[in-house]
Amino acid sequence: MDNLKYYNDSVAYDFEMFAPKTAEKKNTRDNIVVMPHANTAARRRKQAAAKQLSVPVTLIMCAAFVLAGFCGNIALRLQINEVNSQINNVKAAIAELDSEKTELEVQLQRRISYANLEIEASELGMTKPEKDNVVYIRVNNKDAAKMADGNMVTAE
Repeated sequence: MDNLKYYNDSVAYDFEMFAPKTAEKKNTRDNIVVMPHANTAARRRKQAAAKQLSVPVTLIMCAAFVLAGFCGNIALRLQINEVNSQINNVKAAIAELDSEKTELEVQLQRRISYANLEIEASELGMTKPEKDNVVYIRVNNKDAAKMADGNMVTAE
């Protein structure tokens, strides 16, 4: 390998990249024949008529699309309002049931409060047990007990 060539030349710079490029020829195919236009006047009239027809048709189509969009928007808003009213009705029912639940819980707490139980017990003639009212039963044999009528009750 000839390293001296690279040492003397400047390989680091490729100046061909900065040179102006030559215009490339467009590849044309030889087998394509361009035919002359017959009746160019008639063709121009057809194009003009199509343009004249296309403007009103385009306006009508745009108006139809805008009208359809408005109708669709109104229909969707009606559905949204119906769903929102249903949601509000359900929320109102939930709020009513929550208040009823709270009221029932308060009534339950009033009925089972300790003070009310004590008042009801005293009205029925109940008293708090005292030491002389308590009867203790001693059972030496843990698996058997003697009842007041004299019968023995066992765990078996």
